[in-house]
Amino acid sequence: MSSLAGRIQAFALTLGAPGLFIIAFLDSSFLSLPEINDVLLVWMVTQHKARLPLYVIATTAGSIAGCLVMYYVGRKGGDVLVRKRFRAASVDRAMAAFQRYGVMAVLIPSILPPPAPFKIFVLMAGVAEIGVTRFTLTIAVGRGFRYFAEGLLAVWYGDRVLLFLDEHGRAATLVVVALVAVATAGYVVWRKARAGNHRLDGVS
Repeated sequence: MSSLAGRIQAFALTLGAPGLFIIAFLDSSFLSLPEINDVLLVWMVTQHKARLPLYVIATTAGSIAGCLVMYYVGRKGGDVLVRKRFRAASVDRAMAAFQRYGVMAVLIPSILPPPAPFKIFVLMAGVAEIGVTRFTLTIAVGRGFRYFAEGLLAVWYGDRVLLFLDEHGRAATLVVVALVAVATAGYVVWRKARAGNHRLDGVS
């Protein structure tokens, strides 16, 4: 698998932005290529800083396309298919997250770097029949934020970002989780307040 990943990575480098799209598509759909997206994006941005927007858009678009494939697989195959691929406990936790937080349950994993689980939440979004427009926008926001942040760090610090992510990736992930958790809590409070206001309007 490592040799295949190496060949795919070399091929992507020769293509530039389309290569980033292909890698992101494969990683988000049929294959698992952890961190290759991030490494390629950072490296390409360090070589051509002015192309940051292009590289971020290409990588994000590829990830959206790949996620949509998995979303429709989950939507068509349903709970039975997902349980064949993942442990029942993982599936139950993912479904509980969707029932409680809605699209936020896929937004958070879309931001986090590997090894945080992601595909199970994409598949479960399909099983839970989250609207395709909401799902697509959520992936676009999450992946776009992640790749833009990495690209911006590459502009500022060059390929030293890769060393930083390798040495401090876990700590950075915890910081991101904390920030997203705060945002999620705020979102849940806002939803409850909004629902309460609607009930009061209905009574009045």
